Amino acid sequence: MSSRQLAIIGGGAAGFFGAIAAAEADPTATITIYEKGRQVLQKVRVSGGGRCNVTHSCFDHKKLVTHYPRGDRWLRPLLTQFDAAGTVRWFEGRGVALKTEADGRMFPTTDSSETIIDCLLGTARKLGIRIQTSSGVERLEPLPSGGYELQFFTGERVQADRVLVATGGYPQAPSYGWMPDQNEPLQTPVPSLFTFNTPDNPLLSLAGVSVPMARVQVVGTKQQQSGPLLITHWGFSGPAVLKLSAWAARELANCNYAFTLRINWMPDKNEDQLREAMGTFRQQHPKKQVTSQNPVGLPARLWEAFCAEAGVAEGLRWADLPGKMQNRLIERIGNSQFVVSGKSTFKDEFVTCGGISLGAIHPQTLESQAHPGLFFAGEVLDVDGVTGGFNFQNAWTTGYVAGKHLGLANTAS
Repeated sequence: MSSRQLAIIGGGAAGFFGAIAAAEADPTATITIYEKGRQVLQKVRVSGGGRCNVTHSCFDHKKLVTHYPRGDRWLRPLLTQFDAAGTVRWFEGRGVALKTEADGRMFPTTDSSETIIDCLLGTARKLGIRIQTSSGVERLEPLPSGGYELQFFTGERVQADRVLVATGGYPQAPSYGWMPDQNEPLQTPVPSLFTFNTPDNPLLSLAGVSVPMARVQVVGTKQQQSGPLLITHWGFSGPAVLKLSAWAARELANCNYAFTLRINWMPDKNEDQLREAMGTFRQQHPKKQVTSQNPVGLPARLWEAFCAEAGVAEGLRWADLPGKMQNRLIERIGNSQFVVSGKSTFKDEFVTCGGISLGAIHPQTLESQAHPGLFFAGEVLDVDGVTGGFNFQNAWTTGYVAGKHLGLANTAS
């Protein structure tokens, strides 16, 4: 009796985890990973600046799912099958120790994504999983007798008994057209996790300056986020901006990334507290220069820029600072506004909001409701998280669940 043919489309984190889980569920199956690129696990390789932010040390399922703008309620029950603690145990059980940084992100202790890649490749190799690169699927067709035919761009055709799609997200809806239609329409894909372009921003010359905590808001909406903020050559980045881009992904797409961004550079101090801090400093250091003596703890270059915008002359002493200029400084600290006209995404770390509708798949097995034997995992689904290891955790969780049920003899839906 010939072994079952299981096909994994996509050689990323979710694809490898799915293939491994399937091999463990059915050691007799022939499992092949088909990757369209020349290398597998490319997103793993570049993530976290080449260190690979494997997961996050948020082991409370209820809290973990609050980091997913889309798919949070759907993902939570799946975490009972495989969660962040499971991820840590999985890698440590295969010789990869993880460490937790101050912000909760978890990395291999080697600080190298190659450690994670070597672990996944080595595990796949031990389980006899085949890997075919430069194998882009042009069409996936259900067969009348059951199973599927994979039609490749090379002209090759391969039949499989069951298939797991783990291709990652696509930026445009037509890119999903090679898959069979589901019983619910595709959730229109738009970018998530991107930076903001502000070409007329007077602070662009301060590229590289950051603050540890700022509050950013899309003016005219309730969308706001807090966290570290970075000034770049093109505008603004950092966790606060990336989180805002994720939560407001659809609203920002609808306005074609043209909006006004409000920044509070010191959200822990209100207007009265800023005024009091400046008043106290004026009394204690009346002869010191305003531009060179910053009483509120902002980066020196940023404070100097705010002074210039407020009209504070070089050499002006605190004792001589007019009330109007102080008010302008307070306004810039608590209510800076910038015109955003566009976004910047980093292709290798691009994340998609949208994808296969969660209502189209069985929630406990990740099998298609319309097509038995077809499973989905990872970012191809309408699930996405903010930065910090949450998108990888989605890949590990959904890859494990889909792969396990892919490998079981009968559909578990």
